[in-house]
Amino acid sequence: MAQKKSQRPSSDDPEELARTPLQAVLLADSFAQKFRPITLERPKVLLPLVNSPMIEYALSWLESVGVEEAFVFCCAHSQQVKSYLNNSQWKNQPGPFSVTTIESHDAISAGDALRVIYNHGVIRGDFILISGDTVSNMSLAQALHEHKERRKKDPLAVMTMVIKHSKSSTLTHQTRLGNDEIYMAIDPETKELLYYEDKVDNSQRLISLDKMLHVDHPAFNLHNDKQDCYIDICSPEVLSLFTDNFDYQHLRRHFVKGLLVDDIMGYKIYTHEVQSSYAARVDNFRSYDTISKDILQRWTYPFVPDVQYFGNCLQIRLDRRGNYRAPEVVQSRTSLIDSLTLIGDATTIGDHTVISNSVIGQGCTIGDNVIIKGSYIWDNVTIEDGCKLSHALVCDGVHLRAGVVLEPGVILSFKVEVGQQIVVPAYSKVSLLPQPSKQDSDEELEYADASTGVVESPSGYIWSCEGGIEDEWRYSIAPIPVEKISEFFENAYADVDVLDQDLSIPASGELLHDSESTGLGEGEDYKDSADFEKEVEATFQRALAGVDQDIVILEINSLRLSYNMSHADCAGALFYSIMKAALLVPCSSKNELYTSSMKEIVKWKNLLKHYLKTVDEEIEVILKFEEICLETAREFSPLFGNILSCLYDKEVLSEDAILSWAQEKEGADESDKILLKQSEQFIKVCITKFGQLFFPINASLKTKFGQLFLFRWGFFFQMKYVRPFFYLLE
Repeated sequence: MAQKKSQRPSSDDPEELARTPLQAVLLADSFAQKFRPITLERPKVLLPLVNSPMIEYALSWLESVGVEEAFVFCCAHSQQVKSYLNNSQWKNQPGPFSVTTIESHDAISAGDALRVIYNHGVIRGDFILISGDTVSNMSLAQALHEHKERRKKDPLAVMTMVIKHSKSSTLTHQTRLGNDEIYMAIDPETKELLYYEDKVDNSQRLISLDKMLHVDHPAFNLHNDKQDCYIDICSPEVLSLFTDNFDYQHLRRHFVKGLLVDDIMGYKIYTHEVQSSYAARVDNFRSYDTISKDILQRWTYPFVPDVQYFGNCLQIRLDRRGNYRAPEVVQSRTSLIDSLTLIGDATTIGDHTVISNSVIGQGCTIGDNVIIKGSYIWDNVTIEDGCKLSHALVCDGVHLRAGVVLEPGVILSFKVEVGQQIVVPAYSKVSLLPQPSKQDSDEELEYADASTGVVESPSGYIWSCEGGIEDEWRYSIAPIPVEKISEFFENAYADVDVLDQDLSIPASGELLHDSESTGLGEGEDYKDSADFEKEVEATFQRALAGVDQDIVILEINSLRLSYNMSHADCAGALFYSIMKAALLVPCSSKNELYTSSMKEIVKWKNLLKHYLKTVDEEIEVILKFEEICLETAREFSPLFGNILSCLYDKEVLSEDAILSWAQEKEGADESDKILLKQSEQFIKVCITKFGQLFFPINASLKTKFGQLFLFRWGFFFQMKYVRPFFYLLE
């Protein structure tokens, strides 16, 4: 191994680092089976993600972060990958970014792929390692700088993993339920990764840690609220380690865990957490749906449909409703395209057809009275009159005859034809290729060998669910059923008292509950209210994308328990999300902003009122609105009084809450009473209505105290006990 290392330049030499171009290894095979039966015919990296092949997002990001040489490793369906790249913008393009394919037909795992890369001798320094199904817009400059600085001080620091904040394991977030739970132990000072586990039995409350971990690191944070982005900055030694250890197959379960428990070599892995940028991997159909919606909502900017970053010549346009449309779309005037939808080029849409929260490919023909909701229709698909599609995925060349119904979670592979009036049951997978009778022995192998000789059936085969229909909802693009969310929620919080206790590590190395502080989990950012608000906002974004409100309520409730927040905190965070949604609608005047705000408030008031059980929670909404107007979105400041009045008229806020808020503001400094003064006329009206509760018939008393009661409300608010006061007057 030492001799092989000497063939490559030392990454510790600053001058050598400066001369070495930034390189990347992109694995075009994901070595899994989660996209079958589709990936029997086309490699996963060439599957369309919002009408662009997945590999385009990965290569575009690599170019944007300064990578000069990208090596694409491909195995199964390698000819398709090579042909695509040879005919793409990446071949012989001007500029420093080059793409080279490395092919192997023997690799069945990521470990095998990296051993092939090592034997080619193309990596000359630190390199970026990603999967071809990665979507990110993060800047890599800081992570690269940290990695290189650590390498100068410690040559054993061989890898930096990119992670990001995510939902904890006990939350009912849709994407997390379809993935392995990940537990990480991280040194809070150095960011060194100390423990990694991605295969934990969710039914067990305890995980086992080596007792020496606590001895060597008196303080560390144990997380299950971090998501592995599968973006790694590696030293050349990583390739050597795979070559010297043929039992390293999986990047995480074998390589990372192997290095963490190896006390002899002493290699170290560090983490870099993404804060505001986007980074995710299309791991299964559920994450495919989530990331597609993130792209449509522009979280991945500039990698969005209307920015011509992918080199295509189609000028996709974004309208005010959040829809994307290619130039050659033929749409009937009676059809309706709802928000967060993309319509591909040369697609025709018939009369009275409704499409919402969906992606439609190029060259599709959609008939009359068709309903498409939350679905992904790829290229050259024909959908005849009266069809109904809900949260389905339809591949190229599929033909749906009149009246077909696709229930949630259906996957139709390439060129499948469905007869008239047929109802395809939920979670069904249909392909022209038969399901392999014997599964591959290695769980990492994704694609069937191209030489298996399977024969297409003109009618198609319905694939059985390998994990049983009971598990299909976890990985489907369809929203998780409410009853499954409720079941998961109940199981996760069956013993809330136990979960709320502090954790410590005894000599046995097994995590137990104890009141003694060990530094474990102290200062966790998931307790921070700012993080809580971000999580609620992310959950609300899923409501905007069409997720059922009952599921949204369950998710916010789980966030409240996990972050130890109150209903008032939920109400404030949810109101902030609603007003932010109103602000995202393009407005050219105050009137338009007011109209947009009213529309969002009316639409989501029932969801908001779920957390407005008491006056205190209503006051929290007003305080949050003050904060929005004065700090985060001052565009609302001139409209504070009008929107406050609307919240009252729509029965979101009560007189009690408004008057109590005004009473609290009376003793504040003049600079803190700007919005109070702006609302003075409206609050006088509230006082009038409030007073009528106490003076329904006592006209003389109303006359006697009328001026004081109606116009001297500042004095009125100085009364500590309002109701007893008026009771005594009567």
